[in-house]
Amino acid sequence: MFAGRLIFAQVMDFMPLPIFRRCVAKYQGDFRVRKFSCLDQFLCMAFAQITYRESLRDIEVCLRSQSKKLYHMGIRGKVSRSTLAEANENRDWRIYAELAHHLIVTARDLYSSDSFLADLDETVYALDSTTIDLCLSVFPWANFRRTKAAIKLHTLLDLRGSIPTFIHISDGKLHDVNVLDLLPIEAGAYYVMDRGYLDFRRLFSLSKASAFFVTRAKSNTKYRRLYSHPVDRTTGLICDQTILLTGVATKKDYPEKLRCVKFQDLETGKTLVFLSNNFTLPALTIAQLYRSRWQVELFFKWIKQHLRIKTFFGTSENAVKSQIWIAVSVYVLVAIMKKRLNLKESLYTILQIISVTAFENISFYQLVAERDCKTEITPTCNQLKLFDF
Repeated sequence: MFAGRLIFAQVMDFMPLPIFRRCVAKYQGDFRVRKFSCLDQFLCMAFAQITYRESLRDIEVCLRSQSKKLYHMGIRGKVSRSTLAEANENRDWRIYAELAHHLIVTARDLYSSDSFLADLDETVYALDSTTIDLCLSVFPWANFRRTKAAIKLHTLLDLRGSIPTFIHISDGKLHDVNVLDLLPIEAGAYYVMDRGYLDFRRLFSLSKASAFFVTRAKSNTKYRRLYSHPVDRTTGLICDQTILLTGVATKKDYPEKLRCVKFQDLETGKTLVFLSNNFTLPALTIAQLYRSRWQVELFFKWIKQHLRIKTFFGTSENAVKSQIWIAVSVYVLVAIMKKRLNLKESLYTILQIISVTAFENISFYQLVAERDCKTEITPTCNQLKLFDF
């Protein structure tokens, strides 16, 4: 019988404690703290993410009901609603942001060998943002509209393993295209984005950095065709052209040639026009790259449904950012555990199992391996017959 660590502790074993302690020391997170450390705060908030807690009081009640197991979970301080609220308000959110970035580097190394497209070896990123609506009277710092507050989660997703590599949290007023100025550019990588990021000056800077992009053209984009390439129309491709922009401003912002691929979705009949600065990939691959952008939409949908980033345990900017970065850390931790334990189950399945077994003393690998075991019901021979024919 396995009498080792709790399931929650087994998940937290994948967190690099030396790196976390360096992050805490860098931002003096435990300065003059005696009883409730940054590690205690992280573990309590990670528990809330994993088990779908709704409030600080919910966290307090659940953890205090299992007070004899808190030491084995790694929590040394006394868990109380007021202490956790104070920690979320005052502990620097950059501690958890740096931890998440270290975990992201580890996860990307683990998923680097995964295949994405058969004829593509380079890294492919999907860039998009999601808006989280807030109450203006409770979150007055999150500017969005006159009667509404919101924050935006700008995310660059590595499509190998769906690992977020860049996250920027802003108020709702920041336009998506401005994030291109903050983006770390990787030479040779592909950046797939929708029309909200169509700014030819910024795209030209991306091209000069030896990176490739795939985006959609707007209906009023003016250009001149230089020459066309043959395409297989049975695949949905309409044309593959090399173009030059002819707009008064756009031809100054992007003076070089562009590739224009028109594709008709065979299911919906909708015609899509893609722009790219890559001239070597097949035209159908360009269309497939843009279709893969939906993975970032699925990522946003997934984390909103299975992590606590829509309702917050604090109202300050620091508390909100701390909660989001801890949620990202938990997501990446589960992704790391899935890879290192060589689990075939999806992240959704793994999180659901953890949520109901967090206090169990059983090997997690054994728990996942035995979850599909079925109890065979053997017919009993002691059943009396009602009628004897």
